[in-house]
Amino acid sequence: MPFRLRFVPGGKRLLLLLTPLTLAGALVVGAYVYRNVAADAVLSPSPAPANNPALEVPSQPGLLVHVVGAVENPGLYRLPRGDRVFDAIAAAGGFSQDADMSRLPNLAGRLKDGEQVKVAFVKTASGTVVVRTNLNQATLEELEAVPGFTDALARECIDYRVNFGGFQNTRELVDILGMSETDYLVARRYLTL
Repeated sequence: MPFRLRFVPGGKRLLLLLTPLTLAGALVVGAYVYRNVAADAVLSPSPAPANNPALEVPSQPGLLVHVVGAVENPGLYRLPRGDRVFDAIAAAGGFSQDADMSRLPNLAGRLKDGEQVKVAFVKTASGTVVVRTNLNQATLEELEAVPGFTDALARECIDYRVNFGGFQNTRELVDILGMSETDYLVARRYLTL
């Protein structure tokens, strides 16, 4: 059975009139939506696409070097690639007073990652090596073992560290804690910060 489309009388005119109006309305709505989406994209740009980590070249982080022995601040230091042994010693505060200058490492040698730079101590007349105690990290027993320190002074040092955050230089033993000048001249050789 064939299906025939029948228009209401005068419906062709109505259809001819509504079709362009519907298309015009759709264009206006489409333009409005497009304008709002474009404005949002300009105001809040989308984040840059993430780089593929497999394609990135890692940056050169530098060398991790351990400096020990007769330097002012022994410890671990991160240095740029291509640095030499003297750069590592300079980063550790330079040579201490009790460094044996006749037994230095090769100062012109290139550093390698994970290398340990050792600076020898001067031996005393009895052949023993001077050991330095860190004033800001030593325990009570370690401070009591330093020549020129008493039990009371060692306790005052620990109290001072706890209350004031540590020593800025060893001279504070005389200026703040009241250590005698004579004892200080002996003790400073055995102390570091």
